[in-house]
Amino acid sequence: MQRSVSAQLTLQVAAPARLAFIVAVASRPPAERLHLRHDGEAIEPREVTDAAGTRIHVVDVAPGTVTLDYGATVDGRADEASGTELELLEYLRPSRYGEADRLAPTAHAEFAGLAGADLLAAVSSWVGTRLSYVPGSSQPTDGAVQTLLAGQGVCRDYAHLVIGLLRALDVPARLAAVYAPGLDPMDFHAVAEAHVDGAWHVVDATTLAPRSTLVRIATGRDAADTAFLSSYGGNVTLESMLVTAIADELPDDDVTRLVRLG
Repeated sequence: MQRSVSAQLTLQVAAPARLAFIVAVASRPPAERLHLRHDGEAIEPREVTDAAGTRIHVVDVAPGTVTLDYGATVDGRADEASGTELELLEYLRPSRYGEADRLAPTAHAEFAGLAGADLLAAVSSWVGTRLSYVPGSSQPTDGAVQTLLAGQGVCRDYAHLVIGLLRALDVPARLAAVYAPGLDPMDFHAVAEAHVDGAWHVVDATTLAPRSTLVRIATGRDAADTAFLSSYGGNVTLESMLVTAIADELPDDDVTRLVRLG
């Protein structure tokens, strides 16, 4: 399967700032471009990689207009590590947006006795039926508990609720930011991953894009680790954003199947 992905961002920077972009495909593809400009002049970012393998591009800029143009073509699927013991322990802990400790009573009441693929399918379906996908309905500070109480949210909210429920059941779970061919409306997308049967498998309770087409951008405990843009030290406004993700095929999906993100 071949997938073509891109992202274009335009920012207005009102005071000197450090910008950290997470838009590049995690496993560097052979065909890739990343162009950053400040008031029309090319600037070179510093690439750093976090412990989860996420590629972060960092620049220090003066006030002005900053544009980013990223594109990549991804052929086939990347092999994903099964997870170290330290990682699995980290992804069992409650986190800022995945409050597993507060969700434990709900998780045990709803999913007692389930494991493996059956558990992932049940959690995906349960979250999908409890929430309504409503763009703009949640705040950046909302976690899984607030999402469950509100009964609505966007992809990151669905993923946080899935993550919180699974961690409450002692299943390691994490968030992946992805490019998602077939997503409508097109945007950056967020899904959960759960470690069962010795490997990481995708759980996307929104069911908005085939899981087998997804392309990993970033991996972390929750959205605090995977934001496409973070700014430090200055007032930064996102003026425009365009994301595209196209695959040469869009297969059917079935939440009862285990699917790995590649």
